[in-house]
Amino acid sequence: MKKHISAEELFEELFARYPALESCRDDIKRAFEACVLAYEGGGKLLVAGNGGSAADSEHIVGELMKSFLLKRPADEKLCAALKENFGEEGERMAACLEGTLCAVPLTSMPALSTAFLNDVDPLMTFAQMLSGYGREGDVFIGITTSGNSKNILNAMMVAKAMGIKTIALTGGDGGKSRALADICVRVPERETFKVQEYHLPVYHALCAMLEAHFFEKTAVAR
Repeated sequence: MKKHISAEELFEELFARYPALESCRDDIKRAFEACVLAYEGGGKLLVAGNGGSAADSEHIVGELMKSFLLKRPADEKLCAALKENFGEEGERMAACLEGTLCAVPLTSMPALSTAFLNDVDPLMTFAQMLSGYGREGDVFIGITTSGNSKNILNAMMVAKAMGIKTIALTGGDGGKSRALADICVRVPERETFKVQEYHLPVYHALCAMLEAHFFEKTAVAR
């Protein structure tokens, strides 16, 4: 059986593969710890970005809401209830389900987002969605390569007003998000596509670390 890799080993592997990210070490660790605290408190992650960063938002959620590196067992109570209520069919369903880490991409609701941007203010769309989906104790990850995307900054301000921890995933000097976010992960590039190229290993590492933290003892290596 393949050996499970711990969150700590995954963290160190990130810097072995991408030495330039050493400059982000402390902030990546803080981001991981903030996400762990949110999940342990029954919270969730909300994620948003523009363009390629919108695709990254979807990617992050995809890694958290199903098995990533480990085969995660579904919630035991849910599986038992399915079997009790639906017999063999429930047992079949339980065998297909996987454990989740609740995450919501604010980029995925075109009817709501287009209605709001058309009727009210396009730069407040993520802020509006966050005000409805977010709860105190959650974490908002705002992805902005410049650190200055106004719709992301607006969402961060709403998040902070609601008691939601904010993580900026950015580059360069962090722009305005550096002062606004609780945690600012600034990868060492400035050009948009180069910043995005570093964002991928950062968020893959975070997702893998979270999976290892919450599922390592119960999961089967894939």
